[in-house]
Amino acid sequence: MAAAIIWGLVQGLTEFLPISSSGHLVLVPAFLTALGMDVPEPSLLVSAVLHLGTLLAVLVYFRADLVRLLRFRSDADSRRMWVLLLVGTVPALVGLPLEGALERLQDDPTAIGVALVVTSLVLLIGWRLPKGTRTLEDARPWDALLIGISQALALVPGLSRSGTTIVTGQARGLSPAEAARYSFLLGVPTIAGGGLLSLIQISGEASVDASLFVGLLVSAISGYAAIAVLLAMLRRVGLVPFAVYALLAGVAAIVFL
Repeated sequence: MAAAIIWGLVQGLTEFLPISSSGHLVLVPAFLTALGMDVPEPSLLVSAVLHLGTLLAVLVYFRADLVRLLRFRSDADSRRMWVLLLVGTVPALVGLPLEGALERLQDDPTAIGVALVVTSLVLLIGWRLPKGTRTLEDARPWDALLIGISQALALVPGLSRSGTTIVTGQARGLSPAEAARYSFLLGVPTIAGGGLLSLIQISGEASVDASLFVGLLVSAISGYAAIAVLLAMLRRVGLVPFAVYALLAGVAAIVFL
């Protein structure tokens, strides 16, 4: 049960905060092992359930946007949003064949640490960018394509998907909050796909117990909280706190693991 809570928190918080969920799923067990704590890594079934939890979080938080997307027949803005999301998803689909090769990096905490340092630098660039005023409704397919490419780059473990997409959105003139809004909506198929792939790989022998529901609940609640915290911080202090954290975590991984 304790492991389900830990992994629920790790998945929920790091999926949306710009500090890399894939990196933390490698570093957290490594640091816990170094501290003498025996916390088993999440199984494929647990991983799939945790993804469902974070998917639930983003679906609930952005329910108004998602409901509007269903009105594409009568709403021109809804159709434009569909175009932006489809264009932004294409680069990640193109990059999927490389995911197997990139997953080998997950066995190397040092490589994860280096990627987190790169994430920190990306976030600092975002902090230095002028704050744009464009809304998501002002975005064009070219903006979506560039943000989608940055999402595909985040297939590298330790490179934050939300961080790269938010900074790219800011570089295209979107306000930080609007860049984050697009990042989270664009992440819906990515998160759902991650959970689906895990479910496909599960054999019929996987057992269901109460800890799975605990993990689902924790990841959903912490994921919802992470979205709210990030949007609030983007409006007030920007990306610097996350850049500092990513830098410290990356350096710690390089030095101690």
